[in-house]
Amino acid sequence: MPAGDRPGRVRAASVLWAARQPTGTAVRIHFLAARSEAARRARAELVARYGEVPPEEAEVLVALGGDGFMLETLHTHMDRRLPIYGMNLGTVGFLLNTYSPDRLLERIARATPIDLHPLRMRARRLDGTVAESLAINEVSVFRETRQAARLAVDIDGVCRMPELVCDGILVATPAGSTAYNLSAHGPIIPLGSNLLALTPISAFRPRRWRGALLPSRTRFVIRVLDPERRPVSAVADYTEVRDVTRVDVWEDRAIRFRLLFDPEHNLEERILKEQFIP
Repeated sequence: MPAGDRPGRVRAASVLWAARQPTGTAVRIHFLAARSEAARRARAELVARYGEVPPEEAEVLVALGGDGFMLETLHTHMDRRLPIYGMNLGTVGFLLNTYSPDRLLERIARATPIDLHPLRMRARRLDGTVAESLAINEVSVFRETRQAARLAVDIDGVCRMPELVCDGILVATPAGSTAYNLSAHGPIIPLGSNLLALTPISAFRPRRWRGALLPSRTRFVIRVLDPERRPVSAVADYTEVRDVTRVDVWEDRAIRFRLLFDPEHNLEERILKEQFIP
């Protein structure tokens, strides 16, 4: 979400979106489905009921699947910058709406838009080559072998953690803070907070360090201290780069993803509810 944005701006964006999309107005849709049989059947039914245009002519993409398929859709279609309305035909479905074939046009017209900015990962390999990728949820660094990783962490050019012995470490966005970050005992981050979570994964030394919350403008550098004896991989969502020596991470504000959610069950509300689950 852009710097300085607050929930009020999200609601304002919702009003503008709804004003441009009157209830019942036909919208040019392209449907995308995961590989599951349920998703493929749902796509066939929706195309029969609502019609479909090619992706290059679409105003909205409708993704049918689970959270993994939604991430795949966001990455595949990022150049188009189209809003994406997802319906859950997977398991958790945190980034998607409840599936129903009925009143789809009305649901899209009433949807609340949420704008997200991804993390950009730049990973340098042991052989000197560099790979870049984007992450909507998190960038993670993991040990590759039985031995723990030895890492150093720089924040905005200052070394804040000279040595971290661990299974790994991750940088999570607010949207991704309820995913792997939460499983690693990291904090849930409200949308609009302009924060990122830096969370260790099974830290051995220092044992008591539980991570940090940092401004979204922060630039992270994770340096691998013993890359040959203790090899490490870097992962941006589902893109893995092996045998890395250094990983730079920052929020790429030049790229925006827009997700559409039913007003009664939008992403802000889901992230808020997660903080009160016993």
